[in-house]
Amino acid sequence: MKKACPTAAPQGVLLSILTILLAMGFPAIAPAGDEIVVGNFEAGDMEGWTEKVFNNKTHYELIENGEKTTLKAASQKSASGLFREIRIDLTKTPCLVWSWKVDNVLENLDEKKKAGDDYPARVYVVFSGGAMFWKTRALNYVWSSGQPADSTWPNAYTGNSINLAIQSGSVKAGQWVQQQRNIREDYKRLIGEDITQADAIAIMTDTDDSGGAATAYYGQIALAPSCS
Repeated sequence: MKKACPTAAPQGVLLSILTILLAMGFPAIAPAGDEIVVGNFEAGDMEGWTEKVFNNKTHYELIENGEKTTLKAASQKSASGLFREIRIDLTKTPCLVWSWKVDNVLENLDEKKKAGDDYPARVYVVFSGGAMFWKTRALNYVWSSGQPADSTWPNAYTGNSINLAIQSGSVKAGQWVQQQRNIREDYKRLIGEDITQADAIAIMTDTDDSGGAATAYYGQIALAPSCS
């Protein structure tokens, strides 16, 4: 993604979500204990999700995909994301569960550089630093075009966001893939701190840096007490 403004603070969706959190106060608190559906796209429900455009607009729409409704994201030289602010108790529901599918990946990218910071699909978890915005962090679960699965690296625009390649390449393109990650464990392993709260979930399909095109589909996104 391209820089939103010339500042030393975190760029892109991370900074934009933080700005909104600070302006609106703390997000709604998610009930703890049972599975919490954050993105109920399969029910055709977009309640609570807000779009932020960074560089041209990725087209998001609910569509019928086989036997279920899904959220389709089509990006053509664009970068915009959807986010939902919600205070998540990671002591109760630390497991992020979602499904996704991509039609294609992007070719010849160096995703560790700004010119290659594009992904056919990604899901962010954002941890607000409150008034100390420079302490805001994000875990960025990506469908990487070229980095090996399970690899991690700092976002090309800010070290406050860590990328994790959950899927890699085109081997599973065209297939629905079910994913789950323990957010609290990933944060502790990659950032070195124990954390008990997250503050927002975001999704994005973007191709603005490479000038390419990608289409992805997102199924239900939920939080669960444990990963199986």
